[in-house]
Amino acid sequence: MTGMEARDTQLGDTELKKELAATLHARRELGDDYESALVDSFLEKVDQRIDSVVDRRVRRQVAEQQMVVARGSRSPDKSSDTWGERYGFGVVSLVVAIPLSGIGGGVADLAGLFVTWAGIVGVNVAWALRNSPTLGRRRGKDRDSDWEE
Repeated sequence: MTGMEARDTQLGDTELKKELAATLHARRELGDDYESALVDSFLEKVDQRIDSVVDRRVRRQVAEQQMVVARGSRSPDKSSDTWGERYGFGVVSLVVAIPLSGIGGGVADLAGLFVTWAGIVGVNVAWALRNSPTLGRRRGKDRDSDWEE
């Protein structure tokens, strides 16, 4: 529970305690005849308080989920991809490359083989850049490599 939620809950508890005290005081003054009406009124106020707290929490969680979606569902600090996501596309493209190489080489000889493999490499580079947007950017403008300081 955040500080704001705790403060809201404490304020709501204080209000409910005051309402309960007022209800009990009214019951003492009015007698048993009005007890069910007083209890119903108090329970309605408790229900309203619970509904407002639940609504606030749901709105907060929905807003947090929308922020995650707006940010791209991946945190910039750590990647959540698994080995299969990372290397699976490359393995599948190499398996598919075998028949494609045969078709390209059989139809257009060496030029067809070259075009086939250029396409395979291009698709894999595009996949790698899509999954790792920092892969294609230079890290420092003044440095040529990470080894230089």
